[in-house]
Amino acid sequence: MRSFFRGIRAMFVVALAFLLGGAAACLVHAPVFAGGKNYELYLAPSSSSLTVQTQNPVLDKWLYAPEGESVRYDGDESEALLGRFRAVVLFREETADVVNYYCYSPCLGSCVSLGGYRVNLHIAVGREQTAAGTPLIFGGF
Repeated sequence: MRSFFRGIRAMFVVALAFLLGGAAACLVHAPVFAGGKNYELYLAPSSSSLTVQTQNPVLDKWLYAPEGESVRYDGDESEALLGRFRAVVLFREETADVVNYYCYSPCLGSCVSLGGYRVNLHIAVGREQTAAGTPLIFGGF
C-alpha cells in the first residue's frame, strides 16, 4: 500500500513540475505590450522584411522566437508607456509630425546600439496614434 501512495505522490510531483514549467514558459513568451492593435513580431534583428502580424502573440512567440515586437495604440500613450516600463528617454527626433523617443528600460531585454546609446524601447507618437517597439520599431508608422 505504501508503494502505491509513493507512486501517486511521484506522479503528482511530476505533473506539478510540468504545470509550473508551462506557467514559467508562458511568462517568458508573454507579449511585451498590453492592449493595442496591429501586434507585430520581428523575426530578424534589423529588418522589417521578416515581420509577422499576429492576433495571438503568446503562441506566435513560441513558434517564431522573435528578435523584437511592436504594437500600435490610439492617441498619445507615450507617458503611460514610459511609466509602465520605467524608461529613460535617451534622445528624441522629430520628423514629419512624428516624435520618436529612443529609450532604455530596465524592464526589457536586449538592446541595440544607436547613436552611441543602448536602446531597447522605441516610442513613436503621431497625430492619432502611438507605436511602441522593442528594441526598435521596424517598418512604417
